[in-house]
Amino acid sequence: MTGTRTRRAEQLRRRGIRLEWATNVWNSLEVGVTLALGVAAHSLALIAFGLDSIAELFASTVVLGNLHDRRHDPGDRRVHRSLRRLAVAFWVLGAFLVAAGVRGLVLGTRPGSSPLGMAWLASAALVMFVLAVMKRVTGRELGSEPLQAEAALTFLDGCLSSGILLALVLNATLGWWWTDAGAALVVAGFAVAEGVRHWRESAPHADDHACPAGGTA
Repeated sequence: MTGTRTRRAEQLRRRGIRLEWATNVWNSLEVGVTLALGVAAHSLALIAFGLDSIAELFASTVVLGNLHDRRHDPGDRRVHRSLRRLAVAFWVLGAFLVAAGVRGLVLGTRPGSSPLGMAWLASAALVMFVLAVMKRVTGRELGSEPLQAEAALTFLDGCLSSGILLALVLNATLGWWWTDAGAALVVAGFAVAEGVRHWRESAPHADDHACPAGGTA
């Protein structure tokens, strides 16, 4: 029975690694595409989404390092440090986007329309929601806090792509230019909130010495 649990844990670990690599490949494309489209359309919302993808890349890399470590223990200090690194990444992103969003509103920056950007965001939303569900299930079965935390970030990425898509549609159809900067501020708010949540999760838990999935006491 112990051998079966160990094999199952190894299968879950490898699945988590594949999911994180898939996320990294997609987000690498996303950074280039959305930043290029954002600069071309002078869209702060698209640029903000590209920067959020950089934060997602960092988060996936942190989780990959944790999953590659076969000594993984959900209660050890490395897990807590990983969660804190994710929190700091969120805060840095949030601070930048607040400054950029406020500047865009004050200056009245009016972005152009970006049909390609809207098409990409629709695709991104679908991909991120699917990856988030798969990561959440895998992380819960494996007992990996960083993977579950990163699944929440991937879900947030899907929500943000949907929200920014709506902002671009409103700007293109109704001329609501302020929705572009507003979307960047929404991204900032979510980033700060996620940072706070991950920092709290990084605190030692009462069950820190509980066994991971497939482990023994």
